[in-house]
Amino acid sequence: MRKSPPNAHTTPTIQVIERMFALIDVLAAHEDPMSLKDISQQTGLHPSTTHRILNDLAVGRFIDRPEAGTYRLGMRLLELGNAVKARLNVRDAALEPMRDLHKLIQQPVNLSVRQGDEIVYIERAYSERSGMQVVRAIGGRAPLHLTSTGKLFLAAEDAQRVRAYATRTGLAGHTRNSITQLPALERELVRARHAGVAHDNEELELGVRCMAAGIHDDQGRLVAGLSISAPADRLDDDWLPKLQHTAQQISLALGHQQTGR
Repeated sequence: MRKSPPNAHTTPTIQVIERMFALIDVLAAHEDPMSLKDISQQTGLHPSTTHRILNDLAVGRFIDRPEAGTYRLGMRLLELGNAVKARLNVRDAALEPMRDLHKLIQQPVNLSVRQGDEIVYIERAYSERSGMQVVRAIGGRAPLHLTSTGKLFLAAEDAQRVRAYATRTGLAGHTRNSITQLPALERELVRARHAGVAHDNEELELGVRCMAAGIHDDQGRLVAGLSISAPADRLDDDWLPKLQHTAQQISLALGHQQTGR
């Protein structure tokens, strides 16, 4: 059996990686640069070991040394984080949770995004067993003020932008239940902001009601809406917690950090 040279690195690879993660976690918990002594104490690693690993990380730009003897997280981590973020796709993140929700409620689950003054349906989970014909296929569009998801996007706007939307669109209606007056729409948006969910009460299509919850990205921005559609007499308010939980799951997959209220 061939012997390793006396000066060979014999530390198991997994141990080195574990120590590297520990160092990065400690630095991530502090906004200001840290001294070698403080890092060593908080990780429980010997100063010489800490120094050696930090130097290797600095070579790869994972760690910066703003001043002699101090360390902080490096720009390489930001670059990698941005690369991961660029690959995040709301449809990819939503697909499995949407299917799981559909299995629970047996009604169509829709994923929509905003484009201008409309929402666009980009994914749907449904089956023939729902007993409801799907009228708007993937790629279909609908006015913001007539849909549950659209109302979420309007509720995220300030009053001036909502008025501008009303002026541009004229708040045209599709059914006798459609909201076509600005004061009524503003009251509806207040309810949506307060509840964190929005409803469509046969406003887009007679015989169909919807409820929607928002999906947010890592910056807290509303990027999509998740909605349940059902025949008007079947929509069940008991589905709301399940809908909100699923929307939160998707938001977390996009990097959203939920904060306490």
